[in-house]
Amino acid sequence: MKRVMVIGCPGSGKSTFSRALHRATGIPLFHLDMLYWNPDRTTVEQAVFRERLSHVLRQEAWILDGNYASTMEWRMQSCDTVVFLDYPLEVCLDGVRSRRGSARTDMPWTEAEDEEDAEFIGFIERYSAESRPAVLRLLERYSEKTVLIFCRREEADAFLKTL
Repeated sequence: MKRVMVIGCPGSGKSTFSRALHRATGIPLFHLDMLYWNPDRTTVEQAVFRERLSHVLRQEAWILDGNYASTMEWRMQSCDTVVFLDYPLEVCLDGVRSRRGSARTDMPWTEAEDEEDAEFIGFIERYSAESRPAVLRLLERYSEKTVLIFCRREEADAFLKTL
């Protein structure tokens, strides 16, 4: 395990899991949100994002957390391990709600405590029907990779304790 991508529905805890994996292994950690977003909530140009990501993918070892469907297959081609946090909707919604108002190392801004992005919540609510099937197809296509699918936080925590 040297090149790890951590994916899952927003709110599943990808960044939290990735930080714990980084602490346990010492593998350098990169957050896709930090490569893609500016502190003023604008996005970098696509060419800039792809160059930043390319720089990470060329490194010998990395943990990359985030979905970004447009680059998921590219990252999957480069990784040796995929961690899919495949949690129920309510777990993910609770995860998003619990982090509001907290400074995060995986995002270049802090969401206001009373801020709820209806479009983002809608994406989370549709994730299982719209995004998850494409993720599962990719995992099947890249079945030679080490694929770890956790359906409960306790499973992911137990895995981290083995490292």
